[in-house]
Amino acid sequence: MAPALEVADIFRRHGEAFRQAHAGHLGRDERRIMGAITACRTAALGGHVEQCDDCGATRIAYNSCRNRHCPKCQGLARAQWLAERQAELLSVPYFHVVFTLPAPAGGIAFQNKAIVYSILFRAAAETLVTIAADPKHLGAQIGVTAVLHTWGQTLQHHPHIHCVVPGGGPSLDGTRWVACRPGFFLPVRVLSRLFRRLFLHGLREAFDAGKLRFFGDLAGLAELSAFTVQLDELRRINWVVYAKPPFGGPEQVLAYLGRYTHRVAIANGRLIALTDNGKVSFTWKDYRHHSKTKAMTLDADEFIRRFLLHTLPYSFHRIRYYGFLANGGRHDNIALCRHLLAIRSADIGPAAARGNSDRQFNACDFAICPECGGTMRRIAVVPCSSSHQPFRCDTS
Repeated sequence: MAPALEVADIFRRHGEAFRQAHAGHLGRDERRIMGAITACRTAALGGHVEQCDDCGATRIAYNSCRNRHCPKCQGLARAQWLAERQAELLSVPYFHVVFTLPAPAGGIAFQNKAIVYSILFRAAAETLVTIAADPKHLGAQIGVTAVLHTWGQTLQHHPHIHCVVPGGGPSLDGTRWVACRPGFFLPVRVLSRLFRRLFLHGLREAFDAGKLRFFGDLAGLAELSAFTVQLDELRRINWVVYAKPPFGGPEQVLAYLGRYTHRVAIANGRLIALTDNGKVSFTWKDYRHHSKTKAMTLDADEFIRRFLLHTLPYSFHRIRYYGFLANGGRHDNIALCRHLLAIRSADIGPAAARGNSDRQFNACDFAICPECGGTMRRIAVVPCSSSHQPFRCDTS
């Protein structure tokens, strides 16, 4: 069932006023996102007529905008991506590690998204791979799936990286599987210190290369002395790296990834109301108070502003892979992992030899009749509205 209220509804009612009020500060990408979400699954994009083979019911299915910022457009992409990840699961515990930028670094990231988000990815991944390879901690080659999130529950800018990591990996010489201790992956204090050092090193290199730009309240950081002071302050504070308890099994890994990898900012299901006087209410979890669910109300202008804070640079990849999951040799590396796990399972007993062959991920069927559950088939095409201009898609 479709949500009663969608982000698109807010854009339709208040988007034009927002564009006019922020005409001098609204970028091309933000305007494209607003236009795409507004037109998504409407006559503006055209579509087709479907008819049920069983009961004969018909419906018009309008095309999606396919913009990755759209809350309605990630279902098929998510299903396809999860089906690919299903084939790579290993029969080991999986851990969830989160790397978060402190607020001052987050401000720099917001004004230099493509550069600083890439530094954040590299620092987080290199931290995990380096510490895991250290024989004092694990002594293994690990694989990392990293996902960028830039939002908190209240939609403020809060850049952080979610990493899902198998609990072990091939030994450094590739001859055996090295498993982490039960319920423990790597020490977060050690991870935090290396993460801070690597990120600040990357940030300084970007500054020295003239790749960073500063404006508004941060304009003073364009001066070397001010930027150096800022880095010194960032070195003196603790950086947050959070290692969550291990997932219960590979199936829970898929469930988690399916919820969080293919969305931006807020899901339509969290929206509560849009009042006549332009107030938007939505739910949020207060993690400082035992994850209690609360309601927040914002002016529509402020809600749109916060939503657009999370506009990603065009073609920027917000899901990346490292270690033995890196794209270059992933297939061969996973085959090696399974070979080493089979040897290890044979050594410790048959109960541990369970593979992944019996696990299947079934993508959603997007052509089910809402009346009887039968199969819907296309019988006609609905053309786009003549006034519609195609939106550039950004699905990476």
